Amino acid sequence: MNDQQSLDLTQAVIARLADTQDARFKTLMTALVTKLHEFIREVDLTPEEWMSAIEFLTQTGQTCTDKRQEFILLSDTLGASMQVVMAAQARASAIAPACAAATAATEATVQGPYYWAGAPLKEMGSDIAAGVAGEPAYYHGRVTDLQGNPLSGVVLDVWSGDGEGVYDMQIEGQTDMLARARFATGDDGRYAFWSIRPNYYPIPMDGPVGLMINKIGQHPNRPGHIHFKLSAPGYVDITTHLFVANSPYIDSDVVFGVRDSLIVDFQHHPPGTAHDGRTLATPFWSASFDFCLAPVRV
Repeated sequence: MNDQQSLDLTQAVIARLADTQDARFKTLMTALVTKLHEFIREVDLTPEEWMSAIEFLTQTGQTCTDKRQEFILLSDTLGASMQVVMAAQARASAIAPACAAATAATEATVQGPYYWAGAPLKEMGSDIAAGVAGEPAYYHGRVTDLQGNPLSGVVLDVWSGDGEGVYDMQIEGQTDMLARARFATGDDGRYAFWSIRPNYYPIPMDGPVGLMINKIGQHPNRPGHIHFKLSAPGYVDITTHLFVANSPYIDSDVVFGVRDSLIVDFQHHPPGTAHDGRTLATPFWSASFDFCLAPVRV
């Protein structure tokens, strides 16, 4: 096949989309076909390489379960998830009303493969680390709008692994949620809860994505972090993390999720009275962070 025949084939495939009624779907498929065909031509892809790619994607799908999403992991490690997150937040920022006194909305990052919908709604100040190994940590701060006004009724959906980076979903036979909860802010916009100080951990390496990471020669680790989803009527939802400052791999997150504004200094405290009056017989940590939400423009 010469170059012109190859280009003609691309145009023939795109022409099949002419009667597509869904305009956005047509745009996406046209770009996908165009870029895919360009890639095949650029690297002179062989049939054996293409079949290897098909088998890799097949194995990725076969690895997925109700508690393991290998395709999300693949998207994360290729930087695709972060590209989508950044594009989505850029769109949200573009429609937010301009105001000279406004601060920037909290930056979003990847959701990751371990989100588990339906975490219990708990009272502010609760300890969600029952049954979880790790050093205790007290998280607190405010949720505000772009002008710094406190927001009430914001739901914070929180989750993390244990002190060794192991999530409840990864534990064989574990059916109860661990280190997960939802909290709702009051009129003061404040949130507070106890959990553990998260540690760095490797992504699962026993599947197709692990084989890819090894072939690349990349380490498989994520720096220590805790996940948050924040949602409130009239405001742009965000999914984000708080990263532990100076955590190993903070500069080389395998899923490219670190954003400088989300790196937090965890303060170490000796045994004694904590911020909320609780007395601890062991050392503990605290992390303070204020979230800022952008309004949705109707």
